[in-house]
Amino acid sequence: MVTLPPVPLASGARRRLGATPVEIGDRVLERLRDACPAVEEGEEARLGAARDWWPLSLHWAREGLVPALPGAVARPESTAQVAGVVAICAKHGVPVTVVAGRSGVCGGAVPAYGGLALDLVGLAGVEEVDVRSLLVRVAAGTFGLDLEGALREGHGLTLGHWPQSIQLSTVGGWLACRSAGQYSTRYGKIEDMVTGLQVVLASGQVVETGGRAPRAATGPDLNQLFVGSEGTLGVITKAWLRAHPRPPCERMGAWGFAAFDAGLEACRRALRRGATPAVLRLYDRAEASRHFGAEEDGVLIALDEGDQLVVEAAMTVLAEECRAAGGRPLGEGLVRRWLETRNDVPPLAALTEAGIVVDTVEVAGRWSVLAALYHRGTEALASVEGTVAASAHLSHAYLDGACLYFTFAGQGRDDPEWAEGYYRAAWDAIMGATLSSGAAISHHHGIGLNRGRFLAAGLGPAFPVLVRLKEALDPAGILNPGKLGLPSRFGPLPWP
Repeated sequence: MVTLPPVPLASGARRRLGATPVEIGDRVLERLRDACPAVEEGEEARLGAARDWWPLSLHWAREGLVPALPGAVARPESTAQVAGVVAICAKHGVPVTVVAGRSGVCGGAVPAYGGLALDLVGLAGVEEVDVRSLLVRVAAGTFGLDLEGALREGHGLTLGHWPQSIQLSTVGGWLACRSAGQYSTRYGKIEDMVTGLQVVLASGQVVETGGRAPRAATGPDLNQLFVGSEGTLGVITKAWLRAHPRPPCERMGAWGFAAFDAGLEACRRALRRGATPAVLRLYDRAEASRHFGAEEDGVLIALDEGDQLVVEAAMTVLAEECRAAGGRPLGEGLVRRWLETRNDVPPLAALTEAGIVVDTVEVAGRWSVLAALYHRGTEALASVEGTVAASAHLSHAYLDGACLYFTFAGQGRDDPEWAEGYYRAAWDAIMGATLSSGAAISHHHGIGLNRGRFLAAGLGPAFPVLVRLKEALDPAGILNPGKLGLPSRFGPLPWP
């Protein structure tokens, strides 16, 4: 089910990142094949594992460039094979980059220093469903639609996790980057759903964390040590996740506001009263016009599903708060339009071919800073030379704050050097606005390569703790080196 980014690559593509690749010797390859028979060295396999959906890499692809190339691709079909491969790579100092759906947009699956790409799509399938406890055990390489289909059709359940990338992404990728689905205001993010993990450590040792009880006081939550670690601390091979009964009821509505800030206030007050509609998305004027043809400075769409009494109560509270904030009811049509198009991928190939640089940047902040962050962020993006569009919407709302999703587009000289320079400047602008607002630099896309240079500032004095964790769990430094802004034994960080 893996779908490659929309700009194709010709054979003979060259590396763009400057890190010196680590070669895999013939004797090591022989040992790897003993542990995992499916190890490929062909150009097609290596090019397939050379990139993810990082938008900047599309501009490189036009010039026959990929971010980096692995020396080989291993395709294990069991946790034991994963453990064997990782142990061999640790012994011989070979970098290991886990790949699967490769739907990430921050370069997290790019094999920055070459070495081995470890493709986990062979570890797939729902292994156990505890309907009474609403728990499911699933292999990490399972694609999202396959998991959701198995739960709905076989057990009358849903995970409630609907990322836009659901057709391209896997359970392991969700966990590695702390994924969020479009219904997260009702169901939470993936870190709220996980109760246990099976993880292969850098030594090849297999450990299991949690999964035995709904809550436990057995020391720190080791699940959360690996969730969000982007393959730098261990390789997730299985997960125990919380499911929900398939919802019998659905309600929806939309409202228009004279100001984006008024829509923010309506959302905040509804959450404060305990209303958690599954979908709660507030678009500013630019995005409301682009998506719906609406002219308001804020358009809020909402949808909830579940038990009828709970759903009707949540939507009633939301309607009251929208009315109190000056919201104008717009009916259900906008929500239905969103449902029809919510997983559409923007025409990235056409935009790239036109020399337009586009990306989205999701950050998160407290309600007390969210309005200022919105204005500061859009103004910072608009001030970057070459910007032709800067907009934002709210999604994934919580009692204490929400995610703001910024979109930027820039156009200037039609060459990779200009594209890189503009892209870097736009990211510097929005990250600067986010950090100065006291907000988090990522909500669910993760860090990867692209955000690595900002994470030390984002974590402050806690960043050295993360460095020490990496050193303790992966002393050879082989697991996804170059990501999370962590120092690498294989050389300087490859980007920027």
